[in-house]
Amino acid sequence: MAVNMNTQRLVLGGLAAGVVLNVIDFLSNAVIFADRMRADANAFKPGFGDQMAVMGGAQIATYVFFDFIVGMLLVWTYAAIRPRFGPGPRTAMYVGLLFFVFGVILTYGYKEIGIMSPGLWYSYAGLWLVNLLVASMVGGAVYSEEPGTA
Repeated sequence: MAVNMNTQRLVLGGLAAGVVLNVIDFLSNAVIFADRMRADANAFKPGFGDQMAVMGGAQIATYVFFDFIVGMLLVWTYAAIRPRFGPGPRTAMYVGLLFFVFGVILTYGYKEIGIMSPGLWYSYAGLWLVNLLVASMVGGAVYSEEPGTA
């Protein structure tokens, strides 16, 4: 029996997950790893890190938008696999791990070509894993199949 996704809860959960992603991404990129990222990028190509440090409003808005898209995709994936794996944090963690594995595969080249040092890449990946797990669990907690329920 097919279960229809609750579009309203999917959007709300996606927005909640997007907020989590944006907050943790801001803290990691602008506070926690900012100096290390700039130094690694400048070591890769002199001046490259300094260019990255002065992102304008359009670039920042794009990253914020993409975090909300990822949040929506996290919750959509949660809703899609929920009938098979069941509702709850365990299923949300599966989704976060899935996105983490895809992300690691896609960004591993940053370490390999020298844009990020191995230490920074592994530290960033660890925080990214936490970010995706928390965002997925928050979005999954908001999502429900039945209209009007939490």
